[in-house]
Amino acid sequence: QVQLVESGGGSVQAGGSLRLSCVASGDTYSRRWMGWFRQAPGNEREGVAAIGTGVGYTHYAASVRGRFTISQDNAKNTVYLQMNSLKPEDTAMYYCAHRGSMIISRPLEDQEYNSWGQGTQVTVSS
Repeated sequence: QVQLVESGGGSVQAGGSLRLSCVASGDTYSRRWMGWFRQAPGNEREGVAAIGTGVGYTHYAASVRGRFTISQDNAKNTVYLQMNSLKPEDTAMYYCAHRGSMIISRPLEDQEYNSWGQGTQVTVSS
């Protein structure tokens, strides 16, 4: 059973930056997909970024492309989401997700993932 723990959320002003971290424990997969999703109150959960670890494939939602960067540190079993030029509309609970396979159809779709973290809140004020 993979367990995911997110950290790094907080409150920032528009234009600021945050870096989220997701540490995976119990993960014996050498190659898998890791994703970042977010959900604002009243909205559906949406995929933000995903990375195919081991090969480094990345996918981004159009709304964050050019501002957010997903990266990995396999030695630490950690995936990061660097968020720059934050906007108030980025305010949401951010979740880390894991899929124990490199086979995936839609990396930014939540039903592709098997394990989820508890989330970390990001609040961006104008």
